[in-house]
Amino acid sequence: MNLKNNKLVESLSDLKSLYLSYKSNNKKVVMTNGCFDILHSGHTYILEESKKLGDILIVALNSDLSVRKIKSKDRPIVGELDRAYVLSCLSAVDHIILFDDDSPENIICEILPEILVKGSDYKGKKVAGEDCLIENGKKVVLIDLIEGKSSTSIIDKVSKI
Repeated sequence: MNLKNNKLVESLSDLKSLYLSYKSNNKKVVMTNGCFDILHSGHTYILEESKKLGDILIVALNSDLSVRKIKSKDRPIVGELDRAYVLSCLSAVDHIILFDDDSPENIICEILPEILVKGSDYKGKKVAGEDCLIENGKKVVLIDLIEGKSSTSIIDKVSKI
């Protein structure tokens, strides 16, 4: 049985059309991104807090290819369509788009959400898409992480069993 994911957007042009529709209806669009490999409470916290900042939450999800490029050849643990499906089951998430690049900068700069959310681990670091957002009067918000919650720590714990 194939899992149906109504929140997965097939292309950047489709996502742009959705964004323009929301914008014309005065909806505030928020975006975040990540691998979301082995979804945990830290992830869901960031997603819930992100949604509170606007009306629509878009998640740019690293594809399997992208995760392997930035993490390791052994990642992701969970495949991209399964990760996207799990995200689609969360009420905070309105749309999901997969990307193969190392970063979602192209998507962010094309969509130009009102707010881009990242975890506080990005404090003092360059956030992908930050320059084009600021140039267009948009902003980046950093949300505090829940200490001790990470996919890597879960993988490390399981590998010791």
